[in-house]
Amino acid sequence: MEEVRIVDTTLRDGDISLWAYGMTTGMMLPALRHLDEAGFDSMEFFLSLRFKKFVREHKEDPWDWLRLGTKEIKNTRLRYHGGLHSGFEFIPECIRRLVIQTVVKYGIDLTRTSNAWNNFELLGKEAIELKKLGMDTVMNLIYAISPRHTDEYYVQKARDAASCKPYRVCFKDVGGMLTPERARTLVRLIKQNLGEIPLEFHAHCNNGLAPFNLLEAVKEGVRIVHTAIPPLANGSSQPSVFNVASNLRALGYQPLVNTDVLLAVRDHFSRIAKEQGLPVGAPREYDQAWYGHQVPGGMISNLRHQLKVMGKEEKFEEVLEEISQVRAELGYPIMVTPFAQFVGSQAAINVMVGERYKEATDQVIQYALGLWGKEGSDAMDAAVKAKILDRGRAREIEKTVYPEPSLGEVRKQYGGAHLSDEELLLRFYAGPEFVDALKKAPPRKEYLDARKPLVRLVEELGKKKLGHVYIRKGEFSLTIQKDS
Repeated sequence: MEEVRIVDTTLRDGDISLWAYGMTTGMMLPALRHLDEAGFDSMEFFLSLRFKKFVREHKEDPWDWLRLGTKEIKNTRLRYHGGLHSGFEFIPECIRRLVIQTVVKYGIDLTRTSNAWNNFELLGKEAIELKKLGMDTVMNLIYAISPRHTDEYYVQKARDAASCKPYRVCFKDVGGMLTPERARTLVRLIKQNLGEIPLEFHAHCNNGLAPFNLLEAVKEGVRIVHTAIPPLANGSSQPSVFNVASNLRALGYQPLVNTDVLLAVRDHFSRIAKEQGLPVGAPREYDQAWYGHQVPGGMISNLRHQLKVMGKEEKFEEVLEEISQVRAELGYPIMVTPFAQFVGSQAAINVMVGERYKEATDQVIQYALGLWGKEGSDAMDAAVKAKILDRGRAREIEKTVYPEPSLGEVRKQYGGAHLSDEELLLRFYAGPEFVDALKKAPPRKEYLDARKPLVRLVEELGKKKLGHVYIRKGEFSLTIQKDS
């Protein structure tokens, strides 16, 4: 039986895709030992986008996720997500490097990163720099559908990736757009042109086809696949590890994962989802409309959440339709960070304002100016490009010089040389006032262990000022009473 290794995405991609980074450190910690026993090839674990979300919304120190979490992991390689040049905005190079150096300090020495244009010349240079900082790189080769993304395109991109000699390449279906037939064709072509470089497969379940496409990828020779654990699987996340492992065994493969120990993780997160009112991933029905907007899995939940916060959730479908049009007018960028967010934000503004491109985000103006790559600017619809650039703000941005301060200068700006690297990064990403507010935040909420809830319950009750506790379930009863 040929072995298939599994990369777990529950704590990173599952969280963003279904819970919009709603998972807290207290929710995560009880599951780690069980995850570590499962035999995963590696686990997605952290990324810089957690800084702002944790500090501003969860009122937690996101470094606790790393400090406490990495202590629980003994057997599994942990992954960061992102590199030195990915993101939504221009961030000083010294800050991007400091993030990587600090994450490596906690023992995370592997990342998976993308270039939104599948530009492997730039990714190759980035991988060299990441290696110097102590981190291996899995390079994403991202799938998209447009007149530009042909078989020949993917053959050339696979060859470009191979020339970089990365740790691995990952064929990434960020929007869940692959069909089984297309998966067979492209996986075969990519593998033929990668040579000996290992190929991973990562897909979102937006359109219900990812579990099928994953199996087709394995049949074509892929031996490393990405899955998540329910309730953070399916939906707009990755396929369920239980379903994938079962199907692989039925096809005669040996998935290198112990799903028995993951039952406790499933139960733990399912209980949290019920208690906190968080979404539960479920298999999706096929939806042809998805091939229009191509919104990636991690963005769907955030888009709906943001519209709900604004009281405009009824505009969701209209925004998706506008996304299709905006993407075409911007020259068919791949719907991945940051371009998916650029397209989505501009589409939402067009719908809310009622006039297309009457207002434009700074990022879309930068895109039209070529600051996010000349490939996009050159491919844009000429009339749309002219409308975007025919405004005072565009002329301001065109003249903007983005400084590259030294790390010492950034430290001085955010508080001085006494700041730890961790606090400096929090202040930079989340804002000093929000970091200061953490000092007055209530203690982090803790959750019971996934496998031994009764033992943990007794421990927690022992910390409370309770004189008498009586527990009964079925024929079992327990009485706890403090000495008077």
